[in-house]
Parts: sequence; C-alpha cells; structure tokens
Amino acid sequence: MARGREPEIEHLLRRAGFGASDSEIGAYVQLGYLGTMDELINYEQIADDVDANIGKPGFVGVTTRGQFAPSTVITDARQRWIFRMVHSARPLQEKMALFWHNHFATAYSKVSGGLGAADGTRAMAAKPDEDPGRAKGQLELFREHALGNFRDLLVEVTKDTAMLVWLDGRTNVRNRPQENYARELMELFTMGVGLFTEPDVYAGARVFTGWNLSRQAGDSLPRFNYNANQHDSAAKEFSFPIYPDGRRTIPARAAADGMQDGLDLINAVARHPETGRRLARKLWAFFVSETAASADDFVNEISGEYYRNGYEMRPVIRRVLMSRHFRDASSHFARYSWPAEFVARAIKEVGWRGFSVNDAIGPMTNMGQQLFEPPDVNGWELGRGWYSTGAMLSRMNFAAQLATNQRFNLRDEARPFGRSPESLLSYMLDRLTPATFERGAITSLLDYLRAGGSWTGSDAQLLTKAPGLVHLLVGAGEYQLV
Repeated sequence: MARGREPEIEHLLRRAGFGASDSEIGAYVQLGYLGTMDELINYEQIADDVDANIGKPGFVGVTTRGQFAPSTVITDARQRWIFRMVHSARPLQEKMALFWHNHFATAYSKVSGGLGAADGTRAMAAKPDEDPGRAKGQLELFREHALGNFRDLLVEVTKDTAMLVWLDGRTNVRNRPQENYARELMELFTMGVGLFTEPDVYAGARVFTGWNLSRQAGDSLPRFNYNANQHDSAAKEFSFPIYPDGRRTIPARAAADGMQDGLDLINAVARHPETGRRLARKLWAFFVSETAASADDFVNEISGEYYRNGYEMRPVIRRVLMSRHFRDASSHFARYSWPAEFVARAIKEVGWRGFSVNDAIGPMTNMGQQLFEPPDVNGWELGRGWYSTGAMLSRMNFAAQLATNQRFNLRDEARPFGRSPESLLSYMLDRLTPATFERGAITSLLDYLRAGGSWTGSDAQLLTKAPGLVHLLVGAGEYQLV
C-alpha cells in the first residue's frame, strides 16, 4: 500500500540528507522527527561500511574501466561519491561534506595540473585505508570534520595538499609571500568582505610562509611540511584583533616556532565576531531557505551556539534542525536543489536496479555541477543560478533517462495502484515527494495518464504510463525544490 506523506520527516531527510527510498522512509517514520534527527547527527554510531557494497547486487551500479580506482581515477571518485549519497546510512555526514566542498571550493583540474592525474585524484578523494602511502584526500577531510570543530577544520584545510596546490601555498616562501590563501581564509572561509585590509592580506601571506609541501620516502602524495627555513620570522601587524586581549600584532619569533603564527591567525579568524554570523547565514541558505532572507533571531541564535560551544559544529547543526524556522512548513521546498542533490534524490526515490552512477556524471555536468570541479574559489552559483534553460533541459533529460531505465521496475511496483489514473498519480506523488502541484498541473498529469484510450491498468499500459509519469514528475519544477 502507499506509504502516505510524512512532510516534516521528508523535509528533514531532503535537507539533512538526499531524500529517502521507499525502503528507508518507514524506519525513519518509526523513529519520529527527534529520533531521526538524533540518528542523522550522531552518525558515528552507524558503521561507515557503505563502500563495501559498491558493485554488489541490490545497489546502484558503477561503471569500471578495468579496476575501479576511486583514489586515483577522478571519474571513479565521482562515481563513489554519488554512490555514497544514494546509499550511505550516514547521510548528514555526506551532506556536510558537500557543504564544506563548496565552502572550501577546490578544483581537481588545477590540482591535477600541478600533481598529475593520479596524485590529483589522491589529493581530492583518497582514503587512507586503501592508499599505499596512507594519503587522505580533501573529501575525507571534510567527512572526518563534517560536524567537528570549525577551527580544527581550518587548520587541516590550511595544511591540506589539494588546498596548498589550489591556492598556491606550496610556493609561499619568505622572499616571495603568496597572498592567495590568506585572502580567501579571511574573505571566503571566515569573516567575509570589508573586514580586513590589503596590508592584512600581505601580513597573512607572511604568516603562512613555509607552510609548503614535500614528498618523503613512502609517501604516495606530497604532504604538508612546515619549512622553517622559508618562514618570515618578523612580526606581523593586522587591523583586527589577533589575540583575546585585543593585541593586533603577531610577535617576532624564531623560525623554528613560526608555525604558531599561522595557528594564531586561524584562531583569530575563527573567533572573529562575524565568522559565526557568516556561517549562520550560509547554514540558513543551505538548510532553511533560499527564498527568504535569513532571520535575525536565527543568525543570532546559531552564531551564539557556535561561540558557546568553542566552534563545534555538531551542536550548531542540531540547533539549526531544531529551530522553528527550519521546522516551519513555510521552509518546506524553499531551497533550490543542487544537481548532486537532485540526482541522488531521484535515484533513491525512482529506483536504481540496473542503473550506473556513471550515467549521472555527464548529466550533472550539464546541470552545472561537476563534483571536485567548482568553477572558482567562490564555489558554485547557488539558488536560481542552477536553473538556466540548458540546465533545466538536462534535468528533464535525466528524469527521462532514469525513468526509462527503471520502466520495468516502475511497472511492477505500480501494479497495486493501477486501478485508476488517480490512484497511480497519488502513489507516485507520495513516492517522489515533490512540492505541491497546483490543481491545473494535476489535471494535466491526469490527462496524460488518460490519453491514448480507456484506462485498464494493464501491464502494457503501466509499462508506458508509470515511467512516463515519473519523467513528468521528476522533470517538473516542483521536484527541483528541496
């Protein structure tokens, strides 16, 4: 029988995950809203063994070109991440990894240009337990710190191999300070524009001189190395407080101790009063709404939680998901889905038997998002920016591709609801969880089901009408909202 709608839990799963399949939703409904939220947030209690299911029957497929090698072949890395979005029992961890991937936007094309294709993929996506040199890719860093301490994440990102190539930190030396990372640390990763000066950028570059890369014996990837010989050990003055007592100058210190300069600056920007507010506004857009401006009380509440908990993100995200703004019905379907969200949700809700995630990579690129390849350090253009004419056509084409691939499964699953066009439409609306269609659109969908002769609900009719209806629903504007 049809499961019926559970609007609040479905909303939570779309925002804090990638939706839910028919087989998953029942378990979440049994937990209720608070139980589901606790399971999503406390995901360490659930084994992270989803990768072991790659290539097994019952799961969405991958396409191999020889050995499947997601740590060294970027196409395979993209396949593995989509697979995890569809099947991980820790969906909030994957969702936050996607959030941090856009926040600390780093592109494979430049990283691989500096390191080569295999090492570039390692730098983006390698897992230590499967890499001969225990390399940890940037995505694994985001998973590890998904709900961890933001200050600690900043430290690790600053030392990350991919980031050191992407923003040229590997060439940052005392005689030629490289400003790219210091600028983005202040402008994009923490405080925001208008809160620092150009001299601050230069001072920040000097702070990170010597934060470079080297490859030691046994390494499969160049790793962070603090090179004291390349560190500018003189004092660095800033226009904003660096220390809690208000001091604005990082003192001169011996080059051997110079790594502390960078830690002092990271502590300062993590503590800055605008960093928490900026994160709160980004979390509003990611979790609550892109159709309404961030509410002042939400920003105050969430930024307060950030500082009270010493920059720990788990209590921050818990407060987001418990906020009245998140739970209010007006926030349902008030966000524009990213291509990764659209694809993962469609696969989960439509089905995947016989489908390969490889067949989603090209369509996602045409929709405007290629994983591991944000267009620049600002990340992707979000919100309505996803919805050019070409991108919407690509979404509609993907809906057709997936529905056609799943047509026999959709026919079989629709049989109990084939007694009338109304019954079939009701079942598919419950299963696919789109935003509410207006009455005129419902009439048009029923007209499609009735077209071509009298309704019989036969297998032949369902083989045409069930996938056709899924194509229309998943390609509709109402399905592009989460």
